[in-house]
Amino acid sequence: MQNEMEEKFEDWRGKEAIPGKHGGIRAASIACVVEMMENMVFLACSTNFITYFTKSWHYSSAKASNMVTNFTGTSFLLTIIGGFVADSFLTRFTAFVIFCSIELLGLILLTIQAHTPKLQPHGDNTPSTLQSLVLFTGLYAVATGVGGVKASLPAHGGDQLDSRKQGLISGFFSWYFFSICFGGLLAVTIMVWTEENKGWSSSFDICTVILASALFIFTVGFPMYRFRRPTGSPLTRIVNVFVSAARNRNRFVTDAEITLNNSTDKSIHHNKFKFLNKAKLNNKISATEVEETRTFLALLPIFASTIVMNCCLAQLSTYSVQQGMLMNRKLSKSFEVPPASLNTIALLFMLSSIAFYELFGKRISSSNNERSSCFNLKRIGTGLALTSVAMAIAAIVEAKRKHEAVHNSIKISVFWLEFQYVLLSFSDVLTLGGMLEFFYRESPASMKSISTALGWFSTALGFFLSTVLVDVTKSVTGWLDGEDVNGSRLELFYAVLCVLNTLNLFNYIFWAKRY
Repeated sequence: MQNEMEEKFEDWRGKEAIPGKHGGIRAASIACVVEMMENMVFLACSTNFITYFTKSWHYSSAKASNMVTNFTGTSFLLTIIGGFVADSFLTRFTAFVIFCSIELLGLILLTIQAHTPKLQPHGDNTPSTLQSLVLFTGLYAVATGVGGVKASLPAHGGDQLDSRKQGLISGFFSWYFFSICFGGLLAVTIMVWTEENKGWSSSFDICTVILASALFIFTVGFPMYRFRRPTGSPLTRIVNVFVSAARNRNRFVTDAEITLNNSTDKSIHHNKFKFLNKAKLNNKISATEVEETRTFLALLPIFASTIVMNCCLAQLSTYSVQQGMLMNRKLSKSFEVPPASLNTIALLFMLSSIAFYELFGKRISSSNNERSSCFNLKRIGTGLALTSVAMAIAAIVEAKRKHEAVHNSIKISVFWLEFQYVLLSFSDVLTLGGMLEFFYRESPASMKSISTALGWFSTALGFFLSTVLVDVTKSVTGWLDGEDVNGSRLELFYAVLCVLNTLNLFNYIFWAKRY
């Protein structure tokens, strides 16, 4: 990781940034506020789209589930492209403005459609080609915007702080994740209630105003930000290092040459991927470029080990919501709990724990240096372990729910689902929160956006893996072929996910010990 002295920042005029005038806590805090607003909008849609697609658009349960996972997966998949653009061609500020504007345009299109009867299916009819075209255009414009925003915003916020003060960086990412959770809390309470009681047209109206406000607030901070100018494509440099190493693979290199080559490599991974040292035999390849490549490669096994966990997490916005629709949701004669709002209790716990740690826990915690590597690796591993426990409980609860519903015609309380919601939500805050900070702090300075995007990219692959597993399970076992979850063997599907994630946990431990 490069230190602050090696990083050059500019102000909005292109002159050298002045400490105390440009950047700092105030500039970084704007990123937290904006992320809270943007995440509220995104989760207001994604967490409850399953009911929108089934009730308003008359898609089947399985079709709607895959539409939700594909939309969410695409949103996070595109973070890699957003991170690549932000690191290679634009400042992170410019990347955010462009992608947030795209997200806003997609949201405006969905809002217009929700207010126009001709663009919605009539009665119980399935949507026409034109109606579907408008829907999917709006959805994937939002997904494209989300991808760029999620990649550029945390890196932009981190750039406002002195990277030598690791406590500030840790604090920023804790409060940044607090903002993500607080936006999620508002989404699954106020926004889901609006969708269930006032309709989706009202929800889209509110989301459009909030996102436009977030874009305005972010741009107002323009004079106080500091900017790191892009230095070209880091992926191109990585490819060049591999090509050079491959071309020189048969060349003999003396021990003296290896020692000389490694003397300029400050990475903790200088003893790994030693075959890359031969890339330095090409005079056009610098030691810094080899160090960048080595550091990025070391992050990939950690990233890959979190994909299955995100596959489990995807069930909260699909099958868990469908389970909740068939359970007793009444708190009183006049109020029913929307299934998508079950995250509320979990989010309140997470918000409390983050705030408690930042305000009080640091006094008794380990040093910042420990937190930068070992702490975050343990944090991610704990999240993976909780996921296995959550899926085991989910399978047991579903077996109980279906037995009572099918054999005794009894709807058990929807709060039985709270166990899996709380555990999976905690695993998410541990894993994703740990990944965002870990990847930002460990990555080269020129790859901050694309590296933090790996956390969201893992979420994307997890959601797509969920789609694949649902389709494979349906075709091979028929467990998920029922018209609703009462006619399916969802508990067996959850059990399979539990086993897969447990195996994945052992894989993660193997790589974490070798980082």
